[in-house]
Amino acid sequence: MKAATLEFLRQRFAEYYGKEQLLSPSSIPQREWAFVFFDPEYPDIRMRRHLGFENRDEVFSYIRGMVPAHSYYSTAYYARPGAPTMQEKEWLGADLIFDLDADHIMRGPYDLMLLRVREETEKLLGMLTGELGFPDREIEVVFSGGRGYHVHVHDLSVRNWGSSERRELIDYVCGIGLDPARILAHRTPSPRGWHHRYISALHEYFLWLSGLPEKERLAAITDLEGVGKATGEEFLRRLDEVKSLIEENPGSLNLRDAVLAKVIRGLTLQKEGEFATSLRRKAALADEPVTTDTKRLIRLPSSLHGGSGFRVTPVATGDLPEFNPLVDAVVFGERVVKVDVSFSLSMPILGSSYRLEKGTVAVPEALAVFLCCRGAAEIAGGGARAPG
Repeated sequence: MKAATLEFLRQRFAEYYGKEQLLSPSSIPQREWAFVFFDPEYPDIRMRRHLGFENRDEVFSYIRGMVPAHSYYSTAYYARPGAPTMQEKEWLGADLIFDLDADHIMRGPYDLMLLRVREETEKLLGMLTGELGFPDREIEVVFSGGRGYHVHVHDLSVRNWGSSERRELIDYVCGIGLDPARILAHRTPSPRGWHHRYISALHEYFLWLSGLPEKERLAAITDLEGVGKATGEEFLRRLDEVKSLIEENPGSLNLRDAVLAKVIRGLTLQKEGEFATSLRRKAALADEPVTTDTKRLIRLPSSLHGGSGFRVTPVATGDLPEFNPLVDAVVFGERVVKVDVSFSLSMPILGSSYRLEKGTVAVPEALAVFLCCRGAAEIAGGGARAPG
């Protein structure tokens, strides 16, 4: 990154931090803090961590004076958060964190990735409150400023959970390690939970299977581990019967039936394919290592993300379906800035769409900050054409 671009970003971030009211987590004296700065090596990450502060005024004074590109605090609570090693800090507990990152879910245009990860976040919230019993008041949703959302659970009952307990929870959310025998044996009238989702995925798969030509249908079923030609043919002769059972009375499925049991086991073992895809769509695709990590650093809500210039924005759970990061997390305006764009691209921001060709172009400051943060442009001098 050129020196002029680095200085441009630092000035814009300093302007924001100089006038905006910042937010702080609870229990500041027990949190470790970490920052990445606009130094000459940026955007190469050189984190300064193992910092401790006594109160919010100290934190905010530090941020306004140092103007970091990225600001983090620990989800864990420590007796000595400023100690130089993790062992010396003395762990006292940690908030429960879920991280949903569009990069782990799909590839595509940035705005579509943001829509997709918002859907996953909504699914997660439904599981946390509707199935796992966490009260809405203990849940905080934060747009990460980049490609996803952080969900903080502040419930005291989970603060002292270790990695193994958190592993069980993330496995449930992501649908990992499902046991079809247990799921199908547990009959419930509830339209929620993995019993319902698993039955729904089986129904979708059998509908898909029945729509295939006969040869493809047999090939699909015998491709399952443990399902030979004889078993596959027998199952397909009974396919309509099985579909009817799932539609009308899924609790009557008999897993002691050797043919049905082999097919369902084969489906469960498949990592890819129609059934696995259907089941994955019903899970909430959170990042597993983040939840199991009891000493994680997380972005500070209200800080700026050095990879986008967007605000790390808290979102009320009821407002999430309408939240648009490309408008609601944008803090810079429409003052014209000239940039040298590194490659042709399209980008929506602040309610408008911009098609940019490689070269020097005049764009709104909000877009200039985003492009420079992403390494897609550098600050330019001289004349410039208007974007398309």
